[in-house]
Amino acid sequence: MTADAACPSLILGIESSCDETAAAVVEHGRRVRSNVIASQHKLHEEYGGVVPEIASRAHAERILPVIRRAVLQAGVALDDIEAVAVGNRPGLIGSLLVGVSAGKALAWALGVPIIGVDHVHAHLHAGVLDAPPAEFPALGLVVSGGHTSMYRCESAVSLTRLGSTIDDAVGEAFDKVATILGLPYPGGPSLDRLAQEPGADDRAHTFPISRLSRDSLDFSFSGLKTAVLYAVRGVPARGGVFERDAADLTDSQRRDIAAGFQRAAIEAVMLKLARAADRGQYSTLLVGGGVTANSLLRTRVRTFADERGLALRLPAIEYCLDNAAMIAGLGYELLLAGRRDDLTLTATPTTAC
Repeated sequence: MTADAACPSLILGIESSCDETAAAVVEHGRRVRSNVIASQHKLHEEYGGVVPEIASRAHAERILPVIRRAVLQAGVALDDIEAVAVGNRPGLIGSLLVGVSAGKALAWALGVPIIGVDHVHAHLHAGVLDAPPAEFPALGLVVSGGHTSMYRCESAVSLTRLGSTIDDAVGEAFDKVATILGLPYPGGPSLDRLAQEPGADDRAHTFPISRLSRDSLDFSFSGLKTAVLYAVRGVPARGGVFERDAADLTDSQRRDIAAGFQRAAIEAVMLKLARAADRGQYSTLLVGGGVTANSLLRTRVRTFADERGLALRLPAIEYCLDNAAMIAGLGYELLLAGRRDDLTLTATPTTAC
């Protein structure tokens, strides 16, 4: 969509769906004036994953300082903000409540519109931040720690889900396999680095590539995760006792397993992406979510788009992970489409589609 002079152009975005407290100021839906993220990695590291209660408390402590920094870095005053967009679904309910409450309070105090934004859909907007607009219809892929979904996008705000995971999200599988291998938190980036080390052989293990039925556009990663568990620890004996653990692996074995898992996981994603592309006409490939920071996936989607003549909108690394710039950007598109909320806006732990 193009800029509309009647539409509020300077939007404050707020994101608190999981463990990143974020705020951003975005102009006309694509020009990022500021993008501030307060990570909680250190708080959750000892638990090997996000603890919801810790996350929500940290959001409550950080939300106002993060918003102030975002406004300051944007070079504007709070009174210059023309609308507030907040990620209100899906996510951890306690975390979402912090962001939604802050967003509604600011919108009320400033007398500006409030827009609730679907966090998953916003990931598909991340590729047009500080980049050319997308042409539609587009094929959309979201790959993250909590979601793995594909969409047919008729516009930035009109989406039809084509398929999603029936068990683990791909990012969750990355994190769990990293834990199995004894890698540091956060697991996904650690596994990617290990798989790229010299000498890593991604064919040393034949891990399963999920296909489900011949026509399915859904994803499954639980079987792959289990196959890696058995490769690392052996098949459990009676009583669930494993014969070994990751500490018994050599560095070479650990690299090979990481590389083999990564190849199988990304191949499963690309297989379903190809199935979806074969069934429709598309101008653009929109890709978003934390796993789009993965080196192998970035290479594969670039090749895929080139081979099929699709304009690729792949987010810059700073917009791959949860951020508020994508929330503000999609909020602008929702306003252009005439959609806005009021102060009855609520936090919802599930996505709309």
